Amino acid sequence: MRNKVLIIAEAGVNHNGDFELAKQLIAVAADSGADYVKFQTYKTDKFVAKTAGKAVYQINNTKDNNSQYEMLKKLEMPEQWHFDLVHYANSLGIKFLSTAFDQESIDFLDKLNIPLFKVPSGEITNKLYLAHIAKIGKPVILSTGMADLQDIKSAIEILTSKNISKEMITVLHCNTEYPTPMSDVNLKAMDTIKQELNVKVGYSDHTLGVEVSIAAVALGASVIEKHFTLDRCMAGPDHLASLEPAELKAMVTAIRNIELAISGDGKKEPSISELKNKAIARKSLHLKCKLGAGHILTEEDLDAKRPGDGISPMRIHEVLGKRIKRELPSEHKLTPNDFE
Repeated sequence: MRNKVLIIAEAGVNHNGDFELAKQLIAVAADSGADYVKFQTYKTDKFVAKTAGKAVYQINNTKDNNSQYEMLKKLEMPEQWHFDLVHYANSLGIKFLSTAFDQESIDFLDKLNIPLFKVPSGEITNKLYLAHIAKIGKPVILSTGMADLQDIKSAIEILTSKNISKEMITVLHCNTEYPTPMSDVNLKAMDTIKQELNVKVGYSDHTLGVEVSIAAVALGASVIEKHFTLDRCMAGPDHLASLEPAELKAMVTAIRNIELAISGDGKKEPSISELKNKAIARKSLHLKCKLGAGHILTEEDLDAKRPGDGISPMRIHEVLGKRIKRELPSEHKLTPNDFE
């Protein structure tokens, strides 16, 4: 996580309860170049009450009157799926990840040997959940939608109470409105989290488009998480705020380019690639017109013209008042050998 931006392609529940669709999502994520493809693991009965209502965006996106319980029950991934999807992801060269939403699912994912735990925004105030992860001792990525600094501090205190050090935690700035309005992104809060809590930071992006994720990387994000789908027009709670395959691939490419662009040592000096352009783009002192031998140079005699492999115009004071040895043609590029 320190040297390369970790890109998590969030399939989430966009498989719509269809195993083959889940495999297609993995294939898209692998093709994009993302580091992880992530799903959601939960036991609906352990996770949500049957009377719980849906968020406004979930109602709008699913276009039905089902309860949150009914919606999530249809999207619950069977345990066997996990084994098969891990194997499929490995065969395509991408790592499998899933977010647990209850303690039973935490234990299941641990037995599945996932390398880290992703804590969703809704669990940041769930002490029992956080303490359960803390006991396991794996690295944690913590989303912070709907949270303030005190919520984050409290969660970190619980996570670090057992087998997790602060260095093992990455905190993702996040907004849980799907899609997030640009006016609510508040990307500067990512830096506030980093400075105030002394942790690695990243961004979990629910905006439309890819520009905010790219900007977050330029501002220091070490992890980017972004939802994706095969088609935004599909039925389901999260498709509308997700990237389609070509967009996901473009985002990953852009992030890798930004990684390179910000990887320099900070010195302002000519780069190796541009040195060859120095003489071509800069200028040298040239004569405006033909001058005879013995002429004493004045500013009116001189032009600054390309190429820049002669006497720099910054040194004009060194040639003014000098006498030329011989007749020189118009546009002649001056050299030190031209003077007496």
